[in-house]
Amino acid sequence: MKKSSVLVCDDDKQIVDAIEIYLRQEGYQVFKAYDGEEAIRILKANDIKLLIIDIMMPKLDGIHATLKIREYSSIPIIILSAKSEDTDKILGLNIGADDYVTKPFNPLELVARVKSNLRRYTSLGNLNVENNSLFMAGGLCIDDDTKEVTVDGESVKLTPIEYNILLLLVKNQGRVYSINQIYENIWNEEAIGADNTVAVHIRHIREKIEINPKEPRYLKVVWGVGYKIEKQTADK
Repeated sequence: MKKSSVLVCDDDKQIVDAIEIYLRQEGYQVFKAYDGEEAIRILKANDIKLLIIDIMMPKLDGIHATLKIREYSSIPIIILSAKSEDTDKILGLNIGADDYVTKPFNPLELVARVKSNLRRYTSLGNLNVENNSLFMAGGLCIDDDTKEVTVDGESVKLTPIEYNILLLLVKNQGRVYSINQIYENIWNEEAIGADNTVAVHIRHIREKIEINPKEPRYLKVVWGVGYKIEKQTADK
């Protein structure tokens, strides 16, 4: 079975070619770009399922390219950067990236992250809960068949990671999940240094589903414990 198409964008041709070799070995179709503008053109012209993009590039860097892509697409985006500071990682997540890999990286780890992100994007989790595909909490509604989220009838656009986190919490309304539990459920790996990563995604979800994110109706924090979706009564 033919695997998904992946776009690799970096101004260093050797890095692009090296990533291409490993991805093709796993059966992925690979598209290549060397700046953000070229990446956007390829994305719009082809059925790309995942983007790997460097931050520092000519013409249009990875940060601004990701911002533009998020205006019309929710495909998984993995940011590459030679910088390793937490602030750069948070910046990548803040602009809508789903994952972050620091150079120099192990190509096998990058391939594993590609597989993980594509798996979340296509299946959006494998949580063992009831089979009903429609999940509601007051005016918040998730249709897990169509992957659509609405709040009071208005469509909400989420990234795959944001969707998975919200789905996990809505399916388990009232249950408090710690940061580590959220990370391990969604990323399927041990939660080491997960605080900033989860907190950024939670903030993004709140900004999209809450009228007033500072006084959330749905996504509540339980201080010192974690997060939960508040169970909604009929009058809410």
